[in-house]
Amino acid sequence: MKLFPTTVVGSLPRPEWLRELILDRKDGRICEEKADPHLDRAAAMAISLQERAGLDEITDGEWRRESYVKVFAERVRGFRNDLNISNIPYPAVVEPIEYYRPIAACEVAFARPRTSRRLKLTLPAPYIIGRRMWHPDHSRDAYPRREDLMEAVVPILRREIEAVRAAGADVVQLDEPWLSVMVDPEFRAREGIGDPEPEMERCIDLLNRTLDGISGIDTAMHLCHAHFQHRHSTSGSYDPIMPALARARVGTILMEYATPDAGGIDSLAGFHPDARLGLGCVDHCDEAIESPDTIVARVEAAMRYVDKERIALNPDCGFAPSVQNPIPVDEAYLKLKAMCAAAGQLRQRHPA
Repeated sequence: MKLFPTTVVGSLPRPEWLRELILDRKDGRICEEKADPHLDRAAAMAISLQERAGLDEITDGEWRRESYVKVFAERVRGFRNDLNISNIPYPAVVEPIEYYRPIAACEVAFARPRTSRRLKLTLPAPYIIGRRMWHPDHSRDAYPRREDLMEAVVPILRREIEAVRAAGADVVQLDEPWLSVMVDPEFRAREGIGDPEPEMERCIDLLNRTLDGISGIDTAMHLCHAHFQHRHSTSGSYDPIMPALARARVGTILMEYATPDAGGIDSLAGFHPDARLGLGCVDHCDEAIESPDTIVARVEAAMRYVDKERIALNPDCGFAPSVQNPIPVDEAYLKLKAMCAAAGQLRQRHPA
């Protein structure tokens, strides 16, 4: 693999017409069969956008999904989405979950013949599914504890990863922002998390059991401070989670480092000894378009802690993890283009 490969975390901002289409499908104003041709054309556009920006590894922009995590509940039986369990309504599990059709392998099946680039498929990790979609008032009959739901998710994700691999994906990425948001004491207080250590251990254990023994496809995980409308929900250095993160049995770990909310680059001193670093070097919460020189400086700062052979370049997070998160698509394109230009500069400055 070339030095300083470029990738996306997952999502691209959706044009307004696409946001409307996805929400119309969710609310039953258009059926899946009639929505799919429009979604196919949208996904082809997302692929072209990323190729034009110069990315080495792409997704379909997650342009078929309402959100990066709700896609699980959309395609797995056992959830209800009309219970309004948070300010951004999440489905709640109400029955034992059942895998009855692919969750996201269809995204790969469509994209694979339409690009020669490395193709990534993203899935929510078990811990965040349990945190987001278990509710004490609605879920106890199906799963007495949220941990029981997390356990039930593992075999379903493993089955989906097999389908994703068969469809032609080069890498599967599990998204687990809850690991990083736990560094924020105010967030832990809001969520009733006293001692975060057992939760961090559970998060990594579930991830490892989801990925252990998987072959024929590269693996990755992403963690971040959650964001909405160019603002993060939490902040804090990654130092407290580095010991747990070092036990993750995964090929690449993508982390936010362009944003000041991540607490600075020094936490990389404790980074995983073997995994590739997906370095967040573009701040999706900053509307200004970084120059390639700015991005180069961020990467070179990380090189004080992680060898260049283990560094990939990516934005801090997906630009729009849900349709409710409106960010201009041109803003994302220009940031990705600048990142790819920076990668070219880095290869000249730091050859193999």
